[in-house]
Amino acid sequence: MGQRLSGGRSCLDVPGRLLPQPPPSPPPVRRKLALLFAMLCVWLYMFLYSCAGSCAAAPGLLLLGSGPRAAHAPPALASAPDGTPPRLTFGGLAATPLGAGKGMAKGAESQEEQSPEAPDSPSPISSFFSGSGSKQLPQAIIIGVKKGGTRALLEFLRVHPDVRAVGAEPHFFDRSYDKGLAWYRDLMPRTLEGQITMEKTPSYFVTREAPARIAAMSRDTKLIVVVRDPVTRAVSDYAQTLSKRPDIPSFESLTFRNRTAGLVDTAWSAIHIGLYAKHLEHWLRHFPLGRMLFVSGERLVRDPAGELRRVQDFLGLKRIITDKHFYFNKTKGFPCLKKAEGSGRPHCLGKTKGRPHPDIDGDVLRRLRDFYRPLNRKFYQMTGLDFGWD
Repeated sequence: MGQRLSGGRSCLDVPGRLLPQPPPSPPPVRRKLALLFAMLCVWLYMFLYSCAGSCAAAPGLLLLGSGPRAAHAPPALASAPDGTPPRLTFGGLAATPLGAGKGMAKGAESQEEQSPEAPDSPSPISSFFSGSGSKQLPQAIIIGVKKGGTRALLEFLRVHPDVRAVGAEPHFFDRSYDKGLAWYRDLMPRTLEGQITMEKTPSYFVTREAPARIAAMSRDTKLIVVVRDPVTRAVSDYAQTLSKRPDIPSFESLTFRNRTAGLVDTAWSAIHIGLYAKHLEHWLRHFPLGRMLFVSGERLVRDPAGELRRVQDFLGLKRIITDKHFYFNKTKGFPCLKKAEGSGRPHCLGKTKGRPHPDIDGDVLRRLRDFYRPLNRKFYQMTGLDFGWD
């Protein structure tokens, strides 16, 4: 068999240290870390996949400087015995001071239409899954009014994870209707099941053809109208135009066809937009009042969380946007988002928001308020809401 080595040992009796050894096993700690890393990767993949759309606009925390508000549901409105709609009063809310508003006026396009501050920029998560979801025609539209606070409302709503909105104003139902619904749908962002598609074009409210055209698309469309004291809104309208065209005539000369007789020129767009009751009559021929929500532009500044509760309820959304989502910017005089959609940074509306108003003759403002007063009261009766402008 095997030869004997000296000392009487067989050649097979070689010490174990001379034979090839298997590789040492990794330390237990290293194995655990590798397993933990693999599990983390799997968890992250599943999280991103589940958040493809619903986390696209994950709400950031906001804070309102005026303090927390009680999160009560808006009161239900019951019809009076005589059939007239009930009135919900926006108690204690005086009209926004003329010097704290924004500007828009005759002959100039709305700054809200040109504003580059709110493109339809999805968050990184939604961008990662940009192929998911589908484009739908909007289920809800902010139809007005210009210089009422529509841009602020849309920016606040975009914080909600179940709201997807196009950033630029499409102007489909007033300027581009001939391009067809397929073109309009293609402008919309992609949404997942359970999400709402929205758009904002404030000029719809004063466009005679818009109600019938939107009803032809869908009578189930929910319509939101942000309204503001028509006198303050008219001055804001004028202030914006004045910032672009310093040579325009005075506010007083544009307001009256005959100042001595006190004849207000309702053909001037700054005045015409504030005829809310007249415009609403056209909409009620195609939509029931229950498909419309009227938001107070003044209260949207003073208590954004309160108005957003009403809007979320109207849209059938979970109340996610609360007081904690806002902080009040004292310099601008407006509430701002602590976190905007797809961003971890605070976000305020552009520098044109909060533009100072020119000084207007007090007698002119008084006459203009007298002109609007009966129209405002009719609007209150039609909507069942008292906005306190008088």
